[in-house]
Amino acid sequence: MLITYTDNTIADNTMTIDVLYFADVTDQKNCSEERVKIQQAASLTDLYKQLSQNHVFSHPQSQLRVAVNDDFANWHELIYDGDNVAFISPVACS
Repeated sequence: MLITYTDNTIADNTMTIDVLYFADVTDQKNCSEERVKIQQAASLTDLYKQLSQNHVFSHPQSQLRVAVNDDFANWHELIYDGDNVAFISPVACS
């Protein structure tokens, strides 16, 4: 199920990111993916912080792996319009 989330407080300089959730993160959100808007020049950490304001995640960022466009990434990396970002819980990584 795809959920589209838009933060109307963000100005016109936004980008759209598809976010995928795996393992127990999917169970917590009751969905496996959503489309979000975030300001340009945002990092993966910025995206996670924005999502955390609207969702309750049982794992802190430090316990999750993150991938962008099917490749593992570092949290400080920037994301770009149209990117696919996946949050992977420790259970899925083992």
